[in-house]
Amino acid sequence: MRIARMAEAPVLLVGDIDRGGVFAALVGTLALLEEDERAYVKGLIINKFRGDIKLLQPGLEMLAQRAQKPVLGVIPYRREIQQIAQEDSVYLDERPSQEAHDLDAAVIRLPHLSNYDDFDPLESDCLVRYVARPEELGKPHLIILPGTKSTIGDLNYLKQSGLADAIIKLAQAGTPVAGICGGYQMLGKIIRDPSGAESAEGEAAGLGLLDVTTIFATEKSTRQVTARVTANCGLFCESRGQEVTGYEIHMGQTGSAESVLHIVATPEGTADYGDGALNTAGTIFGTYLHGLFHNDTFRMSFLACLRRFWNLPEKAMAASPSKDLQYDKLAETVRGSLDMAAVYRILGKGIENIV
Repeated sequence: MRIARMAEAPVLLVGDIDRGGVFAALVGTLALLEEDERAYVKGLIINKFRGDIKLLQPGLEMLAQRAQKPVLGVIPYRREIQQIAQEDSVYLDERPSQEAHDLDAAVIRLPHLSNYDDFDPLESDCLVRYVARPEELGKPHLIILPGTKSTIGDLNYLKQSGLADAIIKLAQAGTPVAGICGGYQMLGKIIRDPSGAESAEGEAAGLGLLDVTTIFATEKSTRQVTARVTANCGLFCESRGQEVTGYEIHMGQTGSAESVLHIVATPEGTADYGDGALNTAGTIFGTYLHGLFHNDTFRMSFLACLRRFWNLPEKAMAASPSKDLQYDKLAETVRGSLDMAAVYRILGKGIENIV
């Protein structure tokens, strides 16, 4: 609501019926808003409905009367839509069980984990486990340190929980490790935060698995990028020269003598800088590039090299469903479920419809 006030924008309040109690949640939310905030809310929407909408109609009429707001539509639950990230990592507690795979990838479930959907594409060919304690780690074929909203804080968690020692021990024994963004920073020797951009700690020792140092800056880098793979050993034995796309969103800068990727383009035009780092064996790497595994050709090459590393039999792998196509399906569902004429009227009137 703070953003709505700042932008003077009308609001549609959406309730998740899949969790139950949606009428109480919507009416209760309106009751808890300040009077001026309530004025911004121009309509209600029910999301993730299963069943016959005719049975819900009396409830919708009661809701509109109680809330004194129109119900603009009911969006059905569509399980077949894939590759669209849930709101946040709370979803990891309720994600459906995976089919069995002979390739085991353990993603460290950091307290401030972000961008967990980076690893969704791996689930078609790997058992992707989210691990929060050392005893859950086991002996995976790949350990992944994901992005985080608090690199130093989550690095301290790894050390205090015993996960840091467990990861280092497995890595030293040969288990491949990948770090994305904050996870990449953790893999290095040291993280420095001279301006207190992220933490009151000015400096923290990393896991020491990559020969890099990270220095936090006061400004965050946020950009979409196109890159080419420059590494050609270990997990990248089949990837050199491949073009990949993704995005950067990070505070720090990490120097490396030999990069994994070379950034060739951003929305501003051509680019020319390296990204990431790799150990000499090619089994431990880090990168700032989110969305790396969403690149089908790269992902399949990477997993083929990982399977070869562990002497697992070759396996045919399929491309992921088109994310754009999945969003188109969702957009079609939403458009067909809402009173779009009413939505456009609300948008057209804007702030005049609020005050």
